[in-house]
Amino acid sequence: MSDVDALERVREICLSLPEVAEKPFGGHTAPSFRIRDKLFVMTSEDGLYLTFKAGPGVQDALVSEAPERFFVPKYVGAKGWVGARLDVGQDWDEIAELIEDSYRLIAPKRLVRLLDRD
Repeated sequence: MSDVDALERVREICLSLPEVAEKPFGGHTAPSFRIRDKLFVMTSEDGLYLTFKAGPGVQDALVSEAPERFFVPKYVGAKGWVGARLDVGQDWDEIAELIEDSYRLIAPKRLVRLLDRD
């Protein structure tokens, strides 16, 4: 899968969630996704990976079980964010689930309830 295809899949997953906006982060041009202006997914400038927020213990579990697919990203890794390489074979159902979990950690409760109803 090309980097462009992978980024399109990430975009499709993120924009399917309630009230998500795509907006680059800081001075970057790579897509980032926000809910109410709070980041829940960022992609790298080179399109080779994405980062997402994860709950307690998730980062350690993913990185130890599949270090070829997941890593602790610079800067935000200490806050529980996880990096996922897009240039290796990823399980897109798992990536979609991880993105939704990140959204749930950031989104207001009302939007999470809306997601649960669907």
